[in-house]
Amino acid sequence: MLDVAAVRAQFPIFETTAHGFPLIYLDSAASTQQPTAVIAAVNAYHRQTHANIHRGVYQLSQTATRLYEEARNTVARFINAADSAECIFTRGATESINLVAACWGAANLNAGDEIILSTLEHHSNIVPWQLIAQKTGAHIRVIPINDAGEIQFDAYQQLLSSRTRLVAVNQVSNALGTINSVREIIAAAHAVGAVVLIDGAQWVAHGVTNVQELNADFYVFSGHKLYGPTGIGVLYGKRDLLNTMPPYQGGGDMIEQVTFERTTYAPLPSKYEAGTPNISGAVGLAAALTWIESIGLATISAHEQRLLQHATARLSAISGLEIKGMAAQKSGVVSWIVVDPPLATLDIGTQLDLRGICIRTGHHCCQPLMNRFGIAATARASFGVYNNLDDIDRLAEALTEIIAAARAKNTISPALQQEGWGNFKLTAAASPTAAANEIAEIFEFLPDWPMRHQHVIDLGDKLLPMPESLKTAATAVHGCQSTVHIAARIAPGTTDIIEFLADSDANLVRGLIALLQQIYSGQSAAAILAFDAEAFFARIGLDQHLSMSRRNGLAAMVQRVRTLAQQVASE
Repeated sequence: MLDVAAVRAQFPIFETTAHGFPLIYLDSAASTQQPTAVIAAVNAYHRQTHANIHRGVYQLSQTATRLYEEARNTVARFINAADSAECIFTRGATESINLVAACWGAANLNAGDEIILSTLEHHSNIVPWQLIAQKTGAHIRVIPINDAGEIQFDAYQQLLSSRTRLVAVNQVSNALGTINSVREIIAAAHAVGAVVLIDGAQWVAHGVTNVQELNADFYVFSGHKLYGPTGIGVLYGKRDLLNTMPPYQGGGDMIEQVTFERTTYAPLPSKYEAGTPNISGAVGLAAALTWIESIGLATISAHEQRLLQHATARLSAISGLEIKGMAAQKSGVVSWIVVDPPLATLDIGTQLDLRGICIRTGHHCCQPLMNRFGIAATARASFGVYNNLDDIDRLAEALTEIIAAARAKNTISPALQQEGWGNFKLTAAASPTAAANEIAEIFEFLPDWPMRHQHVIDLGDKLLPMPESLKTAATAVHGCQSTVHIAARIAPGTTDIIEFLADSDANLVRGLIALLQQIYSGQSAAAILAFDAEAFFARIGLDQHLSMSRRNGLAAMVQRVRTLAQQVASE
């Protein structure tokens, strides 16, 4: 059994709070936190041993070079590479995949060749292959998954043929936590002569990696997902493959000799490490790997499986919540949606954040996977060695509260539904500026963003309902992260008074709609066009506290109303 309290004490981040609550960090699939050992190693490098490497004859440079190459040796030992020169330092798994696609792909793919990916892939293991396929004329084939989120191995075998040149799959799905049987996937690919790249970014911190035993041709991972720094990663490649590939970038340290007529390249690993590398990142990565080994991957894996089982049980018991991805073999990831009442994942994440709980929401850079399940996004909790059962219990309790509150407030006016919006009424202030001043006064009484955020959510709960019959393609607002509809019109009996109904699947957006209604609905076209919405939103702090996607969505909604006002004003 892991002493979680002792491990947790090694992470300074947990001495902080979030919105006044003890921090609960459940987003380790995106980036793990860093222990003191890693922070200290990077700090010591910058304080005592920083210099450029490989070319300096002075002691400081020699020391930095030694630390950098020792880090490479640590990586080779950690993944059991046959030779440390087969371990190339990159900026992360994404750059590693791009390197293979650009270099191996350019040298080996031709028109009609096939690349096999899986439905589970992160965009970073899709887009680079699309780019090289477009250049070479190769085709991409996709392995389907079942409803549990597992690769259908029989379908994979049917895709394999003499045209298959490369198979690129992840060892663990970042969105669902599915653990793929990569050993069998590799063996089947090799049987038809194909090369295999394994994206191990979501695996290396959770289980033993042995690239020789797997017989992987390429294996990639990132430091920031295994308790190390950002901006550092590894590409492992078999020596014979790396030797036959052209360089990725040209520059210092990757050359043997340069003339204006021709250049010869340095041997591995320098051939693929042009320019000054992330030396401190490599030092931090080595410290992270050593720290993981001090705990033991078997111990880490067992602990995370206990967390996964507890989380699955607790969240499955919550009414209205559906877990997506129930593979028989999973890593410490739980993804879900709330269907009763329907809640946008962004709202779930925001509400949890106000309680000090950090999760990830969205498509997780896996849009084809989301499309497979017929959804736009999920909420995702992912576990690290520092998490405990209390973290999961607080998550489950918070989700229960959020869903219950949404269910209680999810009331719709039958009268408005039945009568359409022919009798739509909204009391307007004397002008948009007057309405804005009223809103600003309320915001000034609220001392911080959490309370202002809750006020916006409460406004959204009171938003007049928009009949479903008005939610059409014509009323859809593009540019918003969430689904938004605005039906605007000239008020009956007037020539220039504009009113509108609107709705969204996101509670926060509904609140923003309520603000826009208070400012604009019932006002003249001229008054709407004269009002500076951008300045007002800055006045109440929305420019600082809304995400870029939310700000873009708000601007799109304002533009929809202003477009109608411009049409009316020009008539």
